[in-house]
Amino acid sequence: MRNAFFVLVIAVVGLSVSNAYHFQLLTFIGINTLLALGLNMLMGYAGQISLGHAAFYGLGAYATAILTVHLNWSPWLALPVAVVLTVVIAFLVALPMLRLSGFYLGMGTLGFGMIGYIIFREWSRFTGGDSGLVGIPSLELGPISFASARNYFYLVWAVVLVCLLLCERLVDSRVGRGLRAIHDSEQAAAAMGIDTSRLKIQIFVLSAVFAALAGFLYAHLVNFISPGSFDFLVSVRIVTMVVIGGMASIWGSLLGASLLTVLPEFLQAFADSEMIVYGLILMVIMIFLPQGLTRGIMDAYEGARTRKASKSASINS
Repeated sequence: MRNAFFVLVIAVVGLSVSNAYHFQLLTFIGINTLLALGLNMLMGYAGQISLGHAAFYGLGAYATAILTVHLNWSPWLALPVAVVLTVVIAFLVALPMLRLSGFYLGMGTLGFGMIGYIIFREWSRFTGGDSGLVGIPSLELGPISFASARNYFYLVWAVVLVCLLLCERLVDSRVGRGLRAIHDSEQAAAAMGIDTSRLKIQIFVLSAVFAALAGFLYAHLVNFISPGSFDFLVSVRIVTMVVIGGMASIWGSLLGASLLTVLPEFLQAFADSEMIVYGLILMVIMIFLPQGLTRGIMDAYEGARTRKASKSASINS
C-alpha cells in the first residue's frame, strides 16, 4: 500500500511539473536518496560509521565518464563495469576496515575518502584533474532519450523504487535481523552464531554499490564531473541526510535527502548568511528531534492520537 502510494506520487509529480529546474531538483533528490539509503543500511541498521562514501559516489561517476568519453563505450556497458569495480574495491576496503569500530572506523573510512578524492584530482590524464571531465553523453535507451528532464526524473525514481523495495526485503529478512543484532552488540550477535564479519562486509559492499549507482546517474545527468563533487564535505552531507532523516529508517533516507537537497535552494535568499541559517536549522532539528524526522513525525502523530483518545474518554465519562 505504502509503495503503491509512492509510485502514484512519483507519477503525479512527473506529470504535473513542467519547469526544467524543478525537474532537476527532484532528480537530485532521487540521487541523494540513493546515497542516503545505502549509507542508512550500513550506519542505521548495522551501526558501522562511514565518512568515505563520497569516494564510491565518485568511483561510479568517473568509471562511466572515463569509459564513455575516452573509450566511446555505451553508458549501459559502462554501468556493469562501474558496479563490478565498486564491488571489488569496496570488498578490499571492507576487509581490513571493518575490523575497526567506532571512532577508529570513522577515521579509517575518512582516509579512504581522501585517497579517492586525491586520485580523482591527480590522475588528470583520465579524470581531467581539477578542470573536470566534460562531454559525458546523455543516456538513451532505444527510442527513449533521457536528455529529457521528465524522462530522466522517471529513470532516477524507478531506480530509487527498486532500491527501496530491495532494502525493505533485506530489513524484514534474516539479514536485517542480523544487522540489527550487530548494531546492538556485535559480541552478542557473534555469540548467537551470526557471522558478523561476513554480514558487515556484505552490507558495506551493498551501500557502496548504491553510491556508485548514484554516481552513474549523476554523471549522465550533468554531463560533467569534477573532484569537488566527491570531496569530504559530500561524505559529511550524506551522513547528515541519514541522521536528520532518521537512523534505521528506510523512508527516513528519503526525508533526509529531500530536506538537505531542497533547503539550500530556499536559503539562497539569505545571501551571505545562508550557511549560518542552514546550520541553525540543522541544530534545531537535532535538538528537538534527536531521533530524526521520521521518528519525530511518528511520535507527534502518536501523541496527537493519545490526546484525542483521552479527550474522547473524558467526555464520554
